[in-house]
Amino acid sequence: MADRLYSIAVVIPKYGLVGGAEGFAAELTERLARDGRFRFHVFANRWVARSERIVFHKTPILSFPKFLTTPSFAFFADRQIRRCGIDIIHSHERIFRADLATLHGVPHRFWVRRVRRKRMSLYDRATVGVEEKLLADPQCRLLPVSGLTREILLKEYPVDPKRVCVVHPGVDPDLFSAPDRAACRADLAGRFGIRPEERVILFVSMNFEIKGLDALMKGLSFLAARGGAPPFRLIVAGKGDVRKHKALAETLGIGERIVFAGVVPGAEIPFLYRAADLYAMLSRFDTFGMVVLEAMAASLPVLISDRVGARDLVREGINGSVVAADAAPEEIASRLALLLDGSSREKMGRAARETARQNSWDAVAERVLSIYEELLDCRQRR
Repeated sequence: MADRLYSIAVVIPKYGLVGGAEGFAAELTERLARDGRFRFHVFANRWVARSERIVFHKTPILSFPKFLTTPSFAFFADRQIRRCGIDIIHSHERIFRADLATLHGVPHRFWVRRVRRKRMSLYDRATVGVEEKLLADPQCRLLPVSGLTREILLKEYPVDPKRVCVVHPGVDPDLFSAPDRAACRADLAGRFGIRPEERVILFVSMNFEIKGLDALMKGLSFLAARGGAPPFRLIVAGKGDVRKHKALAETLGIGERIVFAGVVPGAEIPFLYRAADLYAMLSRFDTFGMVVLEAMAASLPVLISDRVGARDLVREGINGSVVAADAAPEEIASRLALLLDGSSREKMGRAARETARQNSWDAVAERVLSIYEELLDCRQRR
């Protein structure tokens, strides 16, 4: 690669704001910018600036009528990038052209029809049109965030698999391992009356239904009904239909074992992880699931469904367990019993922590930097 400072365009409507893709783009770009090998330009409609090393460009979006939202952002981003003499376009959003596209979600048509189970609206068709243009370019390398996302992409589009490379999100391991575990547990016990012998299972989500809280509660009911199971308490943090799930807990006979903690501020989440013994999320669909990697960084074994993209990082019986999204309650109960066992739980927690260390944001940044350099080397050879 020639000895000069190349320019990278990072494209995303909202940069550094709340959300998976927004946070991913910011965490990755900030670390890439520290390296000093490239100059970064962020093309966004809204952003939170964290570094003076990055140049921000205000990219308009026409949100009315709604179907213009995605095409208008793609149009204005394309026009701005052409004026700036960019060497590599790295997009985190559907746009008309890019050299690299991080795919935070599944193909839009699949999402609407198979996950949301809706009919395609004019907005959806316009979004798919932009997506098809991006994916049709054989020179664009695609970086899905999980093997699950890659699998669905290749089923929905005739894309050459050689163009597709999974790059998982990262985590800051120190952020989730720094709080003192004993102090966090004592604080949680004081707030919710948790007894010393009780195992604490943690569920964090802003959508109880999609994240499978009902399936988890049915598994816990089965676990409580069979003899020999350790006493437990499920802490539910986040937002969802609390009344519905409280009623379900009472029907299942585990109402007194469930605590609905409400929405927990982001700064307090690491303390919540450190107070728990196990993280569980049986999503019906999740392209990755950052909370899974965060829980592993806090030394928690995890129980997730096979429809969670973070399954790529879970080694059965080593750092957690994966069950089918439609698993029967007795199967879920069996996995929970294994993960709540004292000696195996501590061993799996250490392995989960090591998995998180191997998937730090710094490690992700190094991998993406190598892809940038590979792209430039190939371009120069051509």
